[in-house]
Amino acid sequence: MKNSVYDIVTDAILAQIEQGVIPWHKPWATVKPYNFKTGKEYRGVNPILLSGATDPRFLTFNQAKELGGNVKKGAKSHIVVFWSPLSVKTVKDEESGEELVDSKSLGKFVLKYYRVFCASDIEGIDFGPLPVPVKEFNPIDAAEQVWNDYKNRPAFVMGGNKACYYPSRDQIQMPLKEVFESPEEYYSTLFHEMGHSTGHPTRLNRKGIAEFNGFGTHTYSYEELVAEMTAAFLCTHVGIENTIQNSASYIKGWASKLKEDTKMIVLAASQAQKASDLILGVNKGGVE
Repeated sequence: MKNSVYDIVTDAILAQIEQGVIPWHKPWATVKPYNFKTGKEYRGVNPILLSGATDPRFLTFNQAKELGGNVKKGAKSHIVVFWSPLSVKTVKDEESGEELVDSKSLGKFVLKYYRVFCASDIEGIDFGPLPVPVKEFNPIDAAEQVWNDYKNRPAFVMGGNKACYYPSRDQIQMPLKEVFESPEEYYSTLFHEMGHSTGHPTRLNRKGIAEFNGFGTHTYSYEELVAEMTAAFLCTHVGIENTIQNSASYIKGWASKLKEDTKMIVLAASQAQKASDLILGVNKGGVE
């Protein structure tokens, strides 16, 4: 049906893209993971290894004990890797009989690892407030209702620097509400992850989720369009209007990775309508 809310939102996003949009920005504050005792940030690949944790502050098992705390029963550790120099070897000089440094052993390193636990998995230690700017969060009732009414919805966990959907465990992870720039941006981000979750085999069985084949692929890029279009539709449904420019920026970024990007946006919008209908409990037709 033409002139439905879905059509209007899709046209508005396409118009924003045609006019030129500013680059997408992440709408929540983040803190790089760091060791709570030493204050040192984890570097290299470690922020990626620790990105699934619900708190950016970490301690080893022994550090937690030294600070008077305990790791909670059943808590899972996270791996931190580092490069350690190999022990310098010596060789005996055939002429003098002296032990000399083997130059071949110099400058060589071996990859090692140790395990850490995030603050949310440790008890008995006052970690204090998160070291990020936080804002008072005022819930939007209509947006909360959309989540509450989502039947057969995925599991939900809050905390950490990451907003994502894990298809393998059918779980959404979101940063704390208070670190978002505004409640509107929080719900827009949540709706995006909800959009992804509709692709689970137990729901719409969408290829980008049910048959995930790697980040950056054509299928993955298309799935990102579907999720963000879903977020835009749901935001409009609950009366959130000030996030559409950032949505358009996000959509433009992913659409540019696809050929015939405008056509792909329209095709993704049709899938996003199905996703929105599922979340809202609409059997057929659009949300007028």
